[in-house]
Amino acid sequence: MIPFRAAPRPIGPVNWVGLWTLYQKEVFRFLKVFTQTVAAPVVTTLLFYTIFALALGGIVRMAGSVPFLVFLAPGLVMMSMVQNAFANTSSSVMIAKVQGNIVDVLMPPLSPLELAVGYVAGGVTRGVLVGTVTFVAIRLFVPVGIHNIGFVLFPGIAASMLLALLGIIGGIWSEKFDHIAAVTNFVVTPLAFLSGTFYTIDRLPADWQVVAHLNPFFYMIDGFRYGFIGQSDGTLVTGLLVMGGVNLALWALVLRMLATGYKLKP
Repeated sequence: MIPFRAAPRPIGPVNWVGLWTLYQKEVFRFLKVFTQTVAAPVVTTLLFYTIFALALGGIVRMAGSVPFLVFLAPGLVMMSMVQNAFANTSSSVMIAKVQGNIVDVLMPPLSPLELAVGYVAGGVTRGVLVGTVTFVAIRLFVPVGIHNIGFVLFPGIAASMLLALLGIIGGIWSEKFDHIAAVTNFVVTPLAFLSGTFYTIDRLPADWQVVAHLNPFFYMIDGFRYGFIGQSDGTLVTGLLVMGGVNLALWALVLRMLATGYKLKP
């Protein structure tokens, strides 16, 4: 009988086993509390929609060429997606730092890129899942179709990726939960609410329209909304370029932070 001898596992250029394990950890982490991480955001979004529907009191108001409630639905879906993508990565990194088990992620043979991809993929998965369930739920109350599937998928995934990256940055930078709450309250929420989710920007004064076009969240909402209703407030190509450029910049920052061990390693 040949005795068993332990030997190092060959990894190769990419540690696929480690990357897949990290991704599974991130996904199972939020599926474990499905009611809190998926069901609750859907209920919150439906409450937002109900409040606007009741406020209108049956009056049919138009936003451009479509009824306001139809115009509103894609924006609410997008907000739910990005907020959950951010929450997934920021809380994962922050909790690991506070509990001291971040070392369990840093010690395995995972490169900064593999770490970033694992975290981001988990955040995007949660964002897309929440967005899909939210759309199915809101579709029961408002007749929203799909005008262009490409502009549903690309802005949806790009926006979830952007917020997942921002969540990693916030989680690494933060030293306590108050810090990550500040990022949520003073960065994510204002940008989301001032992105044209609840209004068309042509209703704004000229100066504020310029400000709105400087908000990357505007291009997420605008492109995503076009995918459903075929109506946009900005230039679609510009939106795609802005989302791509911001994502590249955030990828570079995340990789730099992970490579240097900023606030992760002593």
